[in-house]
Amino acid sequence: MNTGRIVYVVDDDAIVRASTAFFLKSAGFATRSYGSGRDFIADVASLRLGCVLLDIRMPDFDGFDVLAALGARIASMPTIVMTGHGDVATAVRAMKLGANDFLEKPCEEDAMIATLERAFTVLEDHALDLTTQDAARAIIARLTQREDDVLRGLIEGRSNKVLAYELGLSVRTIEMHRASMMERLGVRTLPDALRIAFRAGILPMTMPVPMSAGRHATHN
Repeated sequence: MNTGRIVYVVDDDAIVRASTAFFLKSAGFATRSYGSGRDFIADVASLRLGCVLLDIRMPDFDGFDVLAALGARIASMPTIVMTGHGDVATAVRAMKLGANDFLEKPCEEDAMIATLERAFTVLEDHALDLTTQDAARAIIARLTQREDDVLRGLIEGRSNKVLAYELGLSVRTIEMHRASMMERLGVRTLPDALRIAFRAGILPMTMPVPMSAGRHATHN
């Protein structure tokens, strides 16, 4: 099953969006649909890691504009463009802008799944091997201010209870921010989140546990 993998469907054709989302959900993917490239780009900084199915021919702000707007972020949002049948020149241009792969319309279901599997392999390899500080910083930048506060508190050794006291929030609210932080970073465990933070330069890879954090830890 592909539970937890999300595909962003960006297409101005409402029927195509609905049918694609329905098929992907039946195949076990989570989906979120956008009727315009502008709407997708407006949200992209706050979205969790996933793959993008992008129609190249859209009015006003087309697939090429979306690829250009994604810029370096495309490394953490592998994008598959959907082109007209036999439109190789368009596919080549899109891939020069960073597209991971392309599909010809009308897309066959088996081909779509196979292409998405390749794209998710790229995404998962990227998440496991954040070798550059810029890549890690781009992922950390997805966090809201509260999620960032929680992450920094956790890597300083603070418990949920202490963070709640310091931030003036309930423990339950801290737990919710912690869960959303993990989801937005695209990780399942705190050590994975810490590795991204370390590579982003928030903290060195090794550091002594602050005495205050040690005292706080006794109140878990």
